[in-house]
Amino acid sequence: MTIRWGYALNQWDTNIDDFVRPRDHERAFKTISISGFTGVELTAVSFGAWEPFGSPLALANAYGSIPEFRDLLREWRIDAISSWFYDPAVGFEQEMGRGPDLFQPGAAEKVAETAAWFAEALAGLGGSVLVVRPVGSAWQVGALDDDRIGTLARLWEHVARAIAPHGIRLALHVDFLSALRLEDGLERLLAASDPDLVTLAIDTGELAIAGIDPVDLYRRHAARVSHVHLSDARERVDLEEALVPHADHVVRIAGGDREVGRWIFEPGDHRGLVDSVAFTQALVDGGFDGWVVVETDKSPHHAESTMISGWQVQKVLQPLTGEKA
Repeated sequence: MTIRWGYALNQWDTNIDDFVRPRDHERAFKTISISGFTGVELTAVSFGAWEPFGSPLALANAYGSIPEFRDLLREWRIDAISSWFYDPAVGFEQEMGRGPDLFQPGAAEKVAETAAWFAEALAGLGGSVLVVRPVGSAWQVGALDDDRIGTLARLWEHVARAIAPHGIRLALHVDFLSALRLEDGLERLLAASDPDLVTLAIDTGELAIAGIDPVDLYRRHAARVSHVHLSDARERVDLEEALVPHADHVVRIAGGDREVGRWIFEPGDHRGLVDSVAFTQALVDGGFDGWVVVETDKSPHHAESTMISGWQVQKVLQPLTGEKA
C-alpha cells in the first residue's frame, strides 16, 4: 500500500485574474512543498492565459512546454501533478466555452477527445488520475432514469478507454450538488459501469455536505476507489436546497438562504462533520493505493490553510499509515 499526499491548487485560483503571475505560482507550489505535500492537483478551466493551469495548452504557453514545467516542479520539490479535475460542462473549443450535453449523440467522442488531451499532459507531469464530474447538478438534470444511467456508464467507459493508453485512470467525483445524489444515482452508475474502467474518487467534504458518510462509502467500494479528496465541512445541504434553481451560484457561491461563506475546510476542523482519522484508518484497512489530495478550496488564507493541513497530515494522519512524517 502506498498513500501519496497531494494538495489541490484550486484554493489559490478563485478569480479569473487573481493567479496569473509566475511569482505567485512559485510561492504556491513552494508553500505546498514545505507543508509536506509531494503532488498537486489542477482544475480544467477554459480561460486561456488567465488560467495558466486550466489546460495543457495554457500551461505550455505559460511555461514553454509540459517538460519545462515538469523541470520547474522538481526545482520546487514537487514530485508530480497528481491529477487534473475535469468537468465536461467546460468547453475548450473556445475560451469560456460550454462542453457537450452528455445525453446527446456524439457527446462521448467529444468528451473522450478532451480527456485524452488532458491525460497525455498529465502523464508527462507524473500524474495518474483524471478526476471527472460525471453529470451536472441535481437542479439542472433531475433524477436519472435507467436509460440515462446507461448512457453515462457507456460514455465514461469510452472515456476511460481513451485515456488508458497514457497510463491514466478515470475516477468519478460526486459533489454535494450532483444529480447522482438523487435516487441512489451514484450506486446505480457504479453498478452499470465496468469497475476495471470506471473508478471512484471519494471527496470527504463534498459527501459530508450531501449527508453521505465518506467512511461508509469507502468501505463499501474500497476496491473501486482510486483517488481521494480529503477535506472537512461544517454545514449540510439537503435535497430541497440542492434543487434550488441555479444552485451552483445561489447555494455554492452565494451561500444560499443561510449565507454560508465557506463550504470546505481543512481536515480535522474543530467544527467539522468529517472524521478524518477514521477515514484515513479506513483507507489503511482497505489497502488504498493512490493519491490523497487535500482540498481547502475558497480558503481566504492560502498559506495558512496549506500549512495547517500539512501539520494535520504529518502529525495525525500519516502516522496511521505506518509512515513517518
